[in-house]
Formats: sequence, structure tokens, C-alpha cells
Amino acid sequence: MNCDEFVELVTAFLDDALDPGTEARFIEHLALCEGCERYLDQFRTTIDELGRLPPETLSPESRDTLLNAFRDWHTP
Repeated sequence: MNCDEFVELVTAFLDDALDPGTEARFIEHLALCEGCERYLDQFRTTIDELGRLPPETLSPESRDTLLNAFRDWHTP
């Protein structure tokens, strides 16, 4: 597994949604690649910190602005 493949699978890994073979390759790459280990740690930290934000910290106007900004966004 290379780093690009690893990055694509992080969410599935954290959701326990990888098949056993892919998960084994993911963990093997993680053990060998310091950059991907750091990436996974940053991803976990981000999830942990965002999970602590109370919903009321975002004003309705800000929420609408964000939703409108991304409503029509898509990958080419």
C-alpha cells in the first residue's frame, strides 16, 4: 500500500469498514510510514476536537453561509 491509498482509506479504517486483507495492509503501512502515522493521529485529533464543539457555537447565519458555499461544490 502506498500513502495515497492509505489516505483514501483512513475514514473507512476509523469506521471499521475495511475488509480483513485491506485492514492488514493498512496497518502494515502504518507501522512503516511515519508520515501516515502522523496523518492518522491528526485525523483522530480533528475528529475528537470537532466532536466537542457544541452545536450552538455556530450561528444560524454562519451555518447557512457554509451550507450555501458547499451546496453546489463537487469534484470535477
